[in-house]
Amino acid sequence: MLTAADIMTQDVATIRSSATVAEAVRLMKERDWRALIVERRHNQDAYGIITQSDIVYKVIAFGKDPCKVRVHEIMTKPCIVVNPDLGVEYVARLFADHHLLQAPVIQGELLGIISLTDIIRRSKFVELPRTILLEQELQDAIKKAREVCAKTSPRSEECAAAWDVVEELQSEIAHQSANRIEKTAFEEFCDEFPEAMTGQIYDNWCGG
Repeated sequence: MLTAADIMTQDVATIRSSATVAEAVRLMKERDWRALIVERRHNQDAYGIITQSDIVYKVIAFGKDPCKVRVHEIMTKPCIVVNPDLGVEYVARLFADHHLLQAPVIQGELLGIISLTDIIRRSKFVELPRTILLEQELQDAIKKAREVCAKTSPRSEECAAAWDVVEELQSEIAHQSANRIEKTAFEEFCDEFPEAMTGQIYDNWCGG
């Protein structure tokens, strides 16, 4: 699963809480930023955030002079922060629950910023359904099991362990899709290599 660290924007700007809104606007225009992270006053202090929406809704809409309004007057502090290891799906839920457009990514220090745009554009959205991912894992596991059995023996413990993984994946896929497995991948393997049916470790699997 992709994480916040995978899709966040590292190019993030900070601004002092004592700066004017006019300064914030100039900084935003320079790099086409939609939000600025407000610096902490000390290490134990919380981060804040000022967004374009804050400026429009709290300053421009009321005809206030941006040269006289300070960032700390309209910022959000403390702001909701995102852990870099948080999965994109959970980041999206966090944004939905709190109606966020942007949020800083922090783990001890400021690492970047993540926005709705990042989630949509950079997360390969929408992610593949779980069953499709399982199918891909299954094919890889079958390939590996066959390779292991070819290197050892269809009756070896290593071969049995490899097919255990395949069986678990097939059961999970069947559960996810609510389908009954007519013939497992291992049973197909037994059709190709009948000697596997003579091994005690496979007696229950291959009908031996």
